Amino acid sequence: MAEFKFSVDASQIMLFARSVGDKNPIYHDAEYAKGTEPGGIVASPTFVQASAQYDPKFALRPVIGKPWLGSGKEATGLKPKEKKEGDDKKKGGGGDSARMLHAEQQYIYHKPIRPGDELTVTTKRGKSWEKEGRRGGTMSFAEVITEFRDQNGDLAVTAISVGVTTGKAVTQS
Repeated sequence: MAEFKFSVDASQIMLFARSVGDKNPIYHDAEYAKGTEPGGIVASPTFVQASAQYDPKFALRPVIGKPWLGSGKEATGLKPKEKKEGDDKKKGGGGDSARMLHAEQQYIYHKPIRPGDELTVTTKRGKSWEKEGRRGGTMSFAEVITEFRDQNGDLAVTAISVGVTTGKAVTQS
C-alpha cells in the first residue's frame, strides 16, 4: 500500500481547471464561488489526477538530475534499449507495454476538495479477474483503488482504476 501527502491551494485548482479547458468560475473566482452551493472555491472533478506529481514513486514524474523516460523521443536523456535478435518473438511484438492498457477510471465523490486541504493519498489493490479475449488470449483485469482523505481523515474522493493485460500482444492485421 502506497501513501503520500500533498497540500491543495487555490492556484493549483485554477491551473488544473485551465489545463483541462474548464472555464467554470467556481474553480478560480472566490467572489463567484461564495454564492454557490459549496460556498467557496472547490477543485474540479478530476483534480485528484494531478496528485501523481506529488507521489515520489510515480514512474512518469521527472527527478531532477536523473535521466527520465518522458514523452519525447530522446530529449529526456534515456535512449531506447537496443533490441536483440528474437526479442519481438519472445514478447509478442511490442513487449509488455503492447499488452497493457488503462481500461476504466471511476471517481466517487464524498466531499469537495478545497484550497487549504492537506490530502493523504493511499493506494491499494482491488479486485482482479480474467476474461477470455477474441484476439489477444486471456485478459487479466486488476483494480487499483486510491483514496484521498483530508486533514481531518475524512474521505473526499475514491478513484478506482482498472488496467488490463492481454495474454499476447495484438498486432494489426
